Amino acid sequence: MTPQAHLREQICMLAKSMFDRGLTGGSTGNISARTPDGGLLVSPTGTSFGRLDPARLSRFDVNGRLVDGDPPTKELPLHAAFYDTRSTAGAVVHLHSCHAVALSMLPEVDPDDFLPPLTPYGIMKLGRVKLLPFFMPGDPAMGEAVRGLAGKRSAVMLANHGPVVAGKDIEAACNAIEELEDTAKLAMMTRGMSPRALSPDDVQALVTKFDVEWDV
Repeated sequence: MTPQAHLREQICMLAKSMFDRGLTGGSTGNISARTPDGGLLVSPTGTSFGRLDPARLSRFDVNGRLVDGDPPTKELPLHAAFYDTRSTAGAVVHLHSCHAVALSMLPEVDPDDFLPPLTPYGIMKLGRVKLLPFFMPGDPAMGEAVRGLAGKRSAVMLANHGPVVAGKDIEAACNAIEELEDTAKLAMMTRGMSPRALSPDDVQALVTKFDVEWDV
């Protein structure tokens, strides 16, 4: 199996795993990854994470031209913004995961630090998550908002919509976005209970020990 064929299979396998566990439903969500030749593989528009076909993924060459496969997700500009501003981005995942969306609707959430520091893993895998305002689905302004962060965040939360995470490869991006949803779930489960979060010193120790990007 060629490296690109393996990547196609991996994208579809990881997408189906997330779909099967209820992390995104119906035809929601989109996923992309860099190919070995510098191009992109992207989930097609209107497709379900549970039924992606490796042979029908949208494939772009290094110049951004669609060379085969079905038409891509309408949120491709959102993915492109991460690739263009983060040299380490090898994959981007966007879900409509319920707990993260629910947390984005709460008035007390800090837009500059969306996830509370409840466990070390959200910090280690995501850094500080930026909450962006609501945009109409497919609005290119989502990509412009990501570009406005100048590559300083690997993860954003689209208010009332869903999280978007960039990782060094497809597995890292999927692991990180699952950690985002798990942390949001913990935040919703413990809301109003005054949970013991990690202290600022705990957070700083994690940032230092694991060399976390921590935009302030």
